[in-house]
Amino acid sequence: MTKIGITGHRFLREIEKINRGIDDALQIVEDHFPEPFILFSSLAEGADRLVVSQALDRWESARLVISLPLPVAEYINDFESESSTNTFLDLMSNAVDVLKPPDASRRDQAYALAGQRILDLSDVLIAIWDGQLPQGEGGTGEIVALAREREHPIVWIHAGNRIPGTTIPLSLGEEQGKLSLENFNSDY
Repeated sequence: MTKIGITGHRFLREIEKINRGIDDALQIVEDHFPEPFILFSSLAEGADRLVVSQALDRWESARLVISLPLPVAEYINDFESESSTNTFLDLMSNAVDVLKPPDASRRDQAYALAGQRILDLSDVLIAIWDGQLPQGEGGTGEIVALAREREHPIVWIHAGNRIPGTTIPLSLGEEQGKLSLENFNSDY
């Protein structure tokens, strides 16, 4: 059984390139790690949902465990639309387990702790990330930095983040959707 952690940016451009990168990333996981697969995600908008959707479509035997940063009623307030909330609830209905939110005094701390829990529980991390330092606590960059510090296997799908302080997504141009592997060795 292989536990796959998922982290990534919320606002994304050129989704078709990212989806191709996700398909390639899932193939790499399939080639290097034993089935069955358990997905660990917060089901945040953007990267999390793209990876979970493709993985559940690809692997019938895959299971989903959700690491909530906040209680559901509060978490859905962070979503952009009713459609996004419905997508979250639909994906959540596939979960074999929903982990309660961490004890946190601040919202960003709750997101950070939920992301750290995903990393703690995973054997390999799939990250949809721009390679930059985090824009705030609990972001993808922080989780990837922690994974690197631990020499945790990472399948990194290159993708632009957003213009800081906005919801306007950026592209990495030619690099958008490309893959990098970190901390993979011959044992995988």
